[in-house]
Amino acid sequence: MTAAPVPSDTAESSGRMTHREVIQALSGLMLGMFVSILASTVVANALPRIIADLGGSQSVYTWIVTTELLAMTATVPLWGKMADLYSKKLLIQLSLGLFVLGSLIAGLAPNVEILLVSRIAQGVGAGGMSALAMIVMAAMIPPRELGRYSGMFGAVFGVATIAGPLIGGLLVDTSWLGWRWCFLIGVPFSLAAIAMLQKTLHLPVTRKAVKIDWLGAFLITAGVSTLLIWSTLAGQHFAWMSAETAAFVAGGILLLALAVWVESRAAEPIIPLTIFRHRTVSLTIIASVLVGVAMFGGTVFLSQYFQISLGKSPTVAGLMSLPMIFGLLVSSTVAGQLITKYGRWKIYLVAGAVIMTGGMLLLSTIGADTSVPLISVYMAVLGIGVGMLMQNLVLAAQNDVLATELGATTSALTFFRSMGGSIGVSALGAVLADKVTSLFTEKFGAAASGGGTAKVPDLATLPPEVLKIVQDIYGTATAHLFMIGAPIAFLAVIAVLFIKEKPLSTLSGDERAAQEQATAAMH
Repeated sequence: MTAAPVPSDTAESSGRMTHREVIQALSGLMLGMFVSILASTVVANALPRIIADLGGSQSVYTWIVTTELLAMTATVPLWGKMADLYSKKLLIQLSLGLFVLGSLIAGLAPNVEILLVSRIAQGVGAGGMSALAMIVMAAMIPPRELGRYSGMFGAVFGVATIAGPLIGGLLVDTSWLGWRWCFLIGVPFSLAAIAMLQKTLHLPVTRKAVKIDWLGAFLITAGVSTLLIWSTLAGQHFAWMSAETAAFVAGGILLLALAVWVESRAAEPIIPLTIFRHRTVSLTIIASVLVGVAMFGGTVFLSQYFQISLGKSPTVAGLMSLPMIFGLLVSSTVAGQLITKYGRWKIYLVAGAVIMTGGMLLLSTIGADTSVPLISVYMAVLGIGVGMLMQNLVLAAQNDVLATELGATTSALTFFRSMGGSIGVSALGAVLADKVTSLFTEKFGAAASGGGTAKVPDLATLPPEVLKIVQDIYGTATAHLFMIGAPIAFLAVIAVLFIKEKPLSTLSGDERAAQEQATAAMH
């Protein structure tokens, strides 16, 4: 059954923003979202140069990526909760301001310690941006019309995630710019986004006389951080099965169990446990974690495969990501338009999850001799699947909850997707390192693997016969990674199959809130 679209004159008479006003407001949001996500990925191809310039070690290499992801993931629920209590416009400008501060410090950092501190500030700002953008959209636009707009956001998210390494590679390869511009490039765009939001974003300010559950926020942050630190260090600094692993995992689970206990008793919890009573919300959260693993885990290691196994430069490796961007861009936009037109959404979730799994399986067949056009097709398939799935999971969850729970639900989805991505990158990275080490030992003997950890070789210094073996090793190891990722992606198919399709509401978040308050007053 399809609901009739809302006529534009009804939208205007109800005081709702017109399509033009929505587009103007979204332009500032999308610009802010683009630069905040870009910050996570732009350093990928620049890291070797950054580490060499600042005199950092291999462990610092990992931490420059992880600290930003960690701060972003851990603070998303807090931003979401504050959005339910305070001015969304002010919060989104504050998060962009924090991001600008972090970017300036990073761009001028004299050593790795200050660089790591700046990445935390960037992460907190990016966490606010990624959570608040979807919340502001839900406040302005009814779910029935959200498809066409969330498709644009899906495209922005995907392009920023995958274009980051390309832009980073170009900046590093340009002699008169250099790696510091990987951080500074976002500053003018962030300032422009703040100014655009001030001019175009008009939302009612909601202030309630309540307190934020700071203890719950601390326990959630500490628990998630402990597990993410463990997944970053395990396999490199200590074995997966070791006393250190037991301590980290037990500590993380204990902190999260305490967080659940505190949240269940708090008057205004950071993540209201009541949202998990909605079957749709629980299933979309499970699927979001799995999409995070596929999206981040897949794209991070493809760049390394292009450079080592196929022998491409950082800039060319970035350009080879374009089929994935294009697939994601087209599928998220087209699916969003079709959802708005016909009001049906579950079919796109199921199709997206199936196509994403297919893309992972296709990429599990790659090797050092796979042709670039064939890899491009496989990546486009993965991009199409992720594009259909990612933003529409948020839409399904937002449509299922009360208007008062929109902020907490949206931030919970963003939080779990980021956590899936963080753990996916760390765990799959450890699997890749282990596979590379075992193949090096098999081909060259134990001495070549450096006592358990094979170092990334400098391809330019290798004789041709050794180079061929090294390229084969990295091709085999990357394919192995996608073979492990495919069953994880298939679990998302199962999760979305159990989601019950519910007709999309034709009221915006603010209109639903007013209706719910009126209904409560009558009772």
